[in-house]
Amino acid sequence: MKRISTLVVDYGGVLTNPLGETYQLFASRVGIPLETIVTAFIAATERHGATPMADLETGAITEAEMVGRIIAEMPPGTGDILGGRPFGELWFLGRHANEELVDFLRAVRAAGIRVALLTNNVREWSERWRATLPVDELFDVVVDSSEEGVRKPDAEIYHRLLARLGADAEECLFLDDTEENLTAARELGMHTVLFSTTGQAVKDVGGLLELDLDQTAEGVGA
Repeated sequence: MKRISTLVVDYGGVLTNPLGETYQLFASRVGIPLETIVTAFIAATERHGATPMADLETGAITEAEMVGRIIAEMPPGTGDILGGRPFGELWFLGRHANEELVDFLRAVRAAGIRVALLTNNVREWSERWRATLPVDELFDVVVDSSEEGVRKPDAEIYHRLLARLGADAEECLFLDDTEENLTAARELGMHTVLFSTTGQAVKDVGGLLELDLDQTAEGVGA
């Protein structure tokens, strides 16, 4: 068995606060019940054959087109929920970095392990999400679905990641909060950890990377 040389991490819900929290903050900010927004997303998915976010994250539609699909499914009188502001602006008001995990990644790099980011993300949000993290400091490789035109869990995006890393799948450990994304990675031979909480993720990842967690914790707290 090859030694794990690279930690691959997801962005939303792993390196940020939980996705559900961001959705709830967004709903509160626009003054629409979260259930109403979720219902509109489901209806738009049924109408167009793919979730609005899936098409947005591969660049198949623009942010404005995504918003249009959702608004079309909202109840009468709720069409101007954004107040003329970009969706991404309001979304990122409820999104912040998971600083504890960021510090852990710094310790992982200090231990000589490469770190890569594999994210389903949005072209129009590039400046916004990058502003939440020290991207150039943390990551040796960034693979972004909106730049690739393909998203997790499609095997193709994992193949592109491995090619850019110049690594075999069994040399990589993938941390993500979505099981279907991890299943796709395991099918290629990658090691995986399902993110539940930061403490659990640090313990599980640290164990697989054979890190001295006490020493890592000292480094994180420094």
